Amino acid sequence: MIARIFNRFFPVDEGDHNALPRETWLASRLAAIPSGSRILDAGAGELDKKKYCSHLTYVSQDFGQYSGAGDGKGLQTGQWDQSRLDIICDISDIPEPDASFDAVLCVEVFEHLPNPFLALQEFCRLCKPGGQLILTAPFCAFTHFAPYFYHTGFSPYWYQTHLPAFGFNIEEVTPNGNFPAYLLQEVTRIPNMAGRYANIRPTICERVGLHLVKSLLSRMHVADTSSQEFTCFGYHIVARKRG
Repeated sequence: MIARIFNRFFPVDEGDHNALPRETWLASRLAAIPSGSRILDAGAGELDKKKYCSHLTYVSQDFGQYSGAGDGKGLQTGQWDQSRLDIICDISDIPEPDASFDAVLCVEVFEHLPNPFLALQEFCRLCKPGGQLILTAPFCAFTHFAPYFYHTGFSPYWYQTHLPAFGFNIEEVTPNGNFPAYLLQEVTRIPNMAGRYANIRPTICERVGLHLVKSLLSRMHVADTSSQEFTCFGYHIVARKRG
């Protein structure tokens, strides 16, 4: 009863402001690709984006070395099934002919590449003239899938500088989330981090404090106008190969 009353006066938005908006955006952009088009899902992982590509000729690629356990540091998945991949190879050297895809999809992969410029070069080679590149990557990321983690994020200026240099015209740069949404995600993570890295279980007072902070962030998120210019989860990109 006390918790219910407390939540009534200090409500918290427990929604998914990271993965869910990204999935919604991807579903919309992939649905707009003409039926029968050939698409490469580069760094496809467990092929979780294949469900949005039923109208397309879908080809998946990944380097196939992540097991789910990694080196045990940071965030790991525990399990990772890559048994259904079409192509297992380095993302910068994919055994497909030049201009063989109408679109290239690359979702939350760039932070795991030692040299993402080589991937952009390969995407340009593989895309037909006028073909689309649909790309997402984090702006702020903590260690995950280690040891295959090399970059904490990419700003919109990174795309604006480098995509044109690799033969792509940018059509869309959309931020995913904003400052309060990002902090909501991370404040929610604090009890787990306290237990894992400090062997501390937050007290009732500390949990109340965290709830109050989350309540404030929830109100900020509703009223927010432009804090994504300061930080967000990442950016959603659509670019088209010149040609």
